[in-house]
Amino acid sequence: MKSEESQFPEKKPQRKTIPPYMKAISGSLGGIVEACCLQPIDVIKTRLQLDRSGNYRGIIHCGTTITRSEGVRALWKGLTPFATHLTLKYTLRMGSNAMFQSAFKDSESGKISNKGRLLSGFGAGVLEALAIVTPFEVVKIRLQQQRGLSPELLKYKGPVHCARLIIREEGILGLWAGAAPTVMRNGTNQAAMFTAKNAFDVLLWKKHEGDGKVLQLWQSMISGFLAGTAGPVCTGPFDVVKTRLMAQTREGGALKYKGMIHAIRTIYAEEGLLALWKGLLPRLMRIPPGQAIMWAVADQVTGFYEGRYLRGAPL
Repeated sequence: MKSEESQFPEKKPQRKTIPPYMKAISGSLGGIVEACCLQPIDVIKTRLQLDRSGNYRGIIHCGTTITRSEGVRALWKGLTPFATHLTLKYTLRMGSNAMFQSAFKDSESGKISNKGRLLSGFGAGVLEALAIVTPFEVVKIRLQQQRGLSPELLKYKGPVHCARLIIREEGILGLWAGAAPTVMRNGTNQAAMFTAKNAFDVLLWKKHEGDGKVLQLWQSMISGFLAGTAGPVCTGPFDVVKTRLMAQTREGGALKYKGMIHAIRTIYAEEGLLALWKGLLPRLMRIPPGQAIMWAVADQVTGFYEGRYLRGAPL
């Protein structure tokens, strides 16, 4: 007769992984540091994307023109909504991605497939786009497109005043102008970014989540930088269309762009194909370094947690 143990073999207990709340905390801290470092590049990117008359002849000319005509502080226009938006966005992104990954993990091995990782990243990107990114970027872009620093000459006096004015003039849905291209941009970006970051960590540093190994700052920055490069090239048209839709108001009567597809067609017809990738260089100057900074901070936070509480947890 077989023993009771052989008839009912004991299942190996699944080892613990980093909880979603720790991922969320790591993302929020990374977002604060990234916003403070890279806001000027974001201002320049927005001005270039909104420049239809050729006032700016490139990144350096745009930056120097803004500084000369509006002062150095103008390069940090919209920092409050940008920093708040980045902090909330990374909190939601990292936390929700961890929750989605938990749902896609194999119940026996605790591992996640590349398909599951892509879907988790896409889901996190869609969620952040609708809940946080779109309304915050509408306010940020409206503030950034204003020229000058004299408050009495500016339509929007600050982020709260801007949001209130948009709601009063355009309705609550005015804060979600450009939601469709934002969803497409962020979903695609995060699907690629989370998958690439994990791949580079494993390929370059033999780092698996939960193995207790803490990456050096420079290692995290390299992985984050490389993971952040593909998205801007693939999603450039979505970003340009998003910016145009968010920036337009009803002051001049009817809106020029009726939606995402109409905007793409109009920009292509009036400005040519390359106009759909306007601002690509500053995006490449901002997003990969931004991911490098964010992941350097986030990996230190999660690495501390791993080293203290986890050993050899599966990916």
